[in-house]
Amino acid sequence: MEDLQSLRNGIDKVDEDIFRLFMKRMELCRGVADYKKQHDMPVFQGCREQQVIDHIMSLTPEPELENGSAALFTTIMDISKILQNRTILANAPDYTFTEPDFEGAKKIGCQGTMGANSEAAAKSVFGDREFIFYQSFEDVFSAVQNGEIDYGVLPVQNSTAGSVASTYDLMAKYQVYIVKEVIIEINHCLAAKTNIPLSDIKKVYSHPQALSQCETFLRKHGIKTSGYSNTATAAENVMNSDEPIAAICSVDCAEQKGMTVLARDIADVSLNRTQFIIISKDMQVAPDSDSVSVMLTIPHKEGSLYRMLTKFYVNNMNLIRIESRPIRDGSFDVMFFLDFTGRITDPSVKAVMRDLEENCDSFRCIGTFKGE
Repeated sequence: MEDLQSLRNGIDKVDEDIFRLFMKRMELCRGVADYKKQHDMPVFQGCREQQVIDHIMSLTPEPELENGSAALFTTIMDISKILQNRTILANAPDYTFTEPDFEGAKKIGCQGTMGANSEAAAKSVFGDREFIFYQSFEDVFSAVQNGEIDYGVLPVQNSTAGSVASTYDLMAKYQVYIVKEVIIEINHCLAAKTNIPLSDIKKVYSHPQALSQCETFLRKHGIKTSGYSNTATAAENVMNSDEPIAAICSVDCAEQKGMTVLARDIADVSLNRTQFIIISKDMQVAPDSDSVSVMLTIPHKEGSLYRMLTKFYVNNMNLIRIESRPIRDGSFDVMFFLDFTGRITDPSVKAVMRDLEENCDSFRCIGTFKGE
């Protein structure tokens, strides 16, 4: 019986043989890429790919290794397609986009009212200007798409409560683009119209995300809650009522509206931050943009998600964010939202985007921005 080291030496030798054959295959793929480029052919050839997989599986003598053989060769073919796209796009002209003009923007919109966290995010980008406030997130998306405003400001995720699902759903519905991301710290307080004991408060109003972020405090004091469209509008609701109710909002918002702060720093986690996106009607690329955002759906086939993720690993791209949302067409299909590192003019990014466009059921680039 061979010892372990001898077996490992044998594996190393086989690995070297596999590597040499892999490099030979990649060289042949370059020739295929040159041919496809010359004849204006797409890289993805579905029939050819399935022929290769069927042939490999037919050669596999052990049934329990058939799927493993298929996985190995689909990965090799995915690497080949990336290489071919790089070759085909090597001399392609760069994308041409306009740069964001935050200084010259005349109309900026966000959801809520004065004192909202969205206003704080807008101020961090656009400074002290008059903003247009909308009742809902969808109103902001619609105003951007229709050209009523130059930019819209919307929350996309919180460090404690997670993603803002409605923002992702609306990104899929509207033809708009992310041009910037900004992070602001959230400092939640409990505020009321007058100084009343916590035990007298009948209900606390706020955005569901804010209520979620302060769950421990609210449960400790046994306070009932009710969701509201926005923390600042919830504060306005409290100020317009004579009922013993309160709101969760920022300290700045409470002070701005003349409220009494009953408790400060009530979030479950002391470092509580929310990430906002700036959206525009047109694709705009800032010179320092180093991240790309896309949305896509993948085929209902074994290994589809694995194959999609492999493309980013092969190109040394870090996936910053992966979200999935139901398509809402009666099926259980989902739309994936991916943020990954890279400049949109990089050859590797162009190759990955071309590959995704060719192999996904649907694909759309939804923006590029400077990662925080």
